[in-house]
Amino acid sequence: MDKQKYFPVLKDVLSAERTLNEILEPTPLHRSRSLSEKYGANVYLKREDLQMVRSYKIRGAYNKIRSLSSEERERGVVCASAGNHAQGVAYSCSKLGIKGKIFMPTTTPKQKISQVKMFGGQYVEVVLVGDTFDAASRAAASECEKSSMVFIHPFNDPKIIEGQATVGLEILQNSKEQFDFLFVPVGGGGLLSGVGSVFNQLSAHTQVIGVEPAGAAGMKASVEAGKVVELAEIDKFVDGAAVALVGETTYDICSKVTSDIVTVPEGKVCTTILNLYNADAIVVEPAGALSISALDTYADKIKGKNVVCIVSGSNNDITRMEEIKERSLLYEGLKHYFIISFPQRSGALKNFLTTIMGPTDDITYFEYKKKTSRDEGPALVGIEVQKSEDIKAIIEKMDAEGVNYQYVNDNISLFELVI
Repeated sequence: MDKQKYFPVLKDVLSAERTLNEILEPTPLHRSRSLSEKYGANVYLKREDLQMVRSYKIRGAYNKIRSLSSEERERGVVCASAGNHAQGVAYSCSKLGIKGKIFMPTTTPKQKISQVKMFGGQYVEVVLVGDTFDAASRAAASECEKSSMVFIHPFNDPKIIEGQATVGLEILQNSKEQFDFLFVPVGGGGLLSGVGSVFNQLSAHTQVIGVEPAGAAGMKASVEAGKVVELAEIDKFVDGAAVALVGETTYDICSKVTSDIVTVPEGKVCTTILNLYNADAIVVEPAGALSISALDTYADKIKGKNVVCIVSGSNNDITRMEEIKERSLLYEGLKHYFIISFPQRSGALKNFLTTIMGPTDDITYFEYKKKTSRDEGPALVGIEVQKSEDIKAIIEKMDAEGVNYQYVNDNISLFELVI
């Protein structure tokens, strides 16, 4: 089959739905009161974060593995994944009694690694290799060549795409609304290909919007270039969508079914994660927050419209929450770091607090070591403000007082070194 010409058709998606009925119940589609009020729209959330493996990836993985011949099952399967696809493959292997070998980047959150081992049990071996999904994918491909095991691609495979497409079927089957906009997170493009194709055939008036992290926007780059483009480097923070090379098949489909592909800064994703938890008690992983994070970009267009966002997963390691909060504060302009030279005398810090800091400003980080035989000593200072514009007053006061400082936030190399 010429993968470039493949397009999911409804009979195959309906077949995938019947296959998945063996193990899955439809996930909820509910109206978010907080988001609807914020945007003046009817915003619905498709809660794939409530899936049994806490992401939609089980759909494609089970549909693909269930379709294998008895001879292929006997050989076993291999996959590469940053976490969610791995969990789907692991569960499928255990459910169907098939041997699996799963390659994961060494940067994968520990929570996802533990979940893969738990779902796979005795049937699955986990191998940590490389720093990115693409490195793990190369290792998995090499293993297939050596062992003749069957490679289960996370997105660039018709059976995977048809499995993910069932998310779109459920949205349309479980709602009386006619949706004007559909926001779909994008990594390799399997979910967008599947869901977009379903809407293309059953709800053609719906604008399908793909959403990528700004630091790993491979699908947007490919669509703009008119061919698949491999990114030279990516930001791995949104690990469920951090893919440097999208699929040929998924690119071909996505370029046909999407109205637009937008990118969202990683810091914005972090703000969305915190807002979802605080407003709706919903816990999501970074990739799971992508679709909602894009609503600001379309705020004017979605007013008074019916909107659905796919919340793709909730496999978030609790140890990442401090980093998520920090990235959010930095993005919102509420956290600022400086290297400040303080006079090496008693009362210098107190004088800084009384003359420079405002009543609502807060020092949340301070690292200083006294230097001998010097008039001044550098300190790394983290300042949190209540409103983003408050930092302007602090800088103006430091300039007026002749404070010797260096602003760290804008110096990426220095920021990554000291923070």
